[in-house]
Amino acid sequence: MDQLSDQLIIGLSVGATYALIALGYTMVYGVLKLINFAHGEVYMVGAVCGYYLSTWMNEAGAPLWVSLLVTFAGAMILCAMLGFTIEFCCYRPLRKSPRLVALITAIGVSLLLQNVFLIGNVFGPTPRTYPIAITQSLSGYLDILGLGVSVLLMAVMTFVVYCTRTGMALRAVSFRVDTASLMGINSNRIITYTFMFGSALAAVAGVLDGIRYKVYPLMGLLFGIKAFVAAVLGGIGSIPGALLGGLLIGLIETFIKSQEYIPTQYADAVVFVILILILLIKPTGLLGKVAPEKV
Repeated sequence: MDQLSDQLIIGLSVGATYALIALGYTMVYGVLKLINFAHGEVYMVGAVCGYYLSTWMNEAGAPLWVSLLVTFAGAMILCAMLGFTIEFCCYRPLRKSPRLVALITAIGVSLLLQNVFLIGNVFGPTPRTYPIAITQSLSGYLDILGLGVSVLLMAVMTFVVYCTRTGMALRAVSFRVDTASLMGINSNRIITYTFMFGSALAAVAGVLDGIRYKVYPLMGLLFGIKAFVAAVLGGIGSIPGALLGGLLIGLIETFIKSQEYIPTQYADAVVFVILILILLIKPTGLLGKVAPEKV
């Protein structure tokens, strides 16, 4: 029974980090109808920024709570700035272009970030771990901490989207950009906020996974795709769907890895099988809805 509860907590913690990344996918898609495939690399940048910040704080002899606060807050701010830069420089000029152009640009931004961080003077190809002072101090508590932080941030994000004027404007822009502009909403600002919010959440997921695993420039590739699968499973464009999809993927993956008779590497394959099945059976996802178009 204890083993089952431990696996449940681990699965929910891993799933919550997937949900944080999936929220970025689903928010951008809800506003621009764009799959931001560079979002996985934003998650990676968050992990790298957290690594440098935690290392500097550890060398300065800061207390654990100060190190964690600076690491999470600093990574969120830096990734929010990165999200702003990506939207302003790469996607905004292409907003009236065909969606395929924006999709190719997203892949290009993803490859650019990967190769920049593979440079030795930036980070390098060798995987690194967070300072031992942090990893050992959080050993045994990381899953609970990760689950708590993720749930708190998702609750805050849900409150912002559904209970604030900014969230109302975001939902209006996602419904129809041109009509929202006629109503006095600054669509460019709202779209920028969407990228910044999503990037900040991805940074938190990057720091949590950086502490849990290792940090390397290509880590955003697999984790980003898994989070995208979570967004599709829950219903791309649906915020509750992103939360549900992330938690389900985390639980399924953890359950498979805990089975002795199933090789661990099969867990990744199962995630992609889920993607294929959901696209065949219910392409809109578990909580997604078909949006009728008037012609």
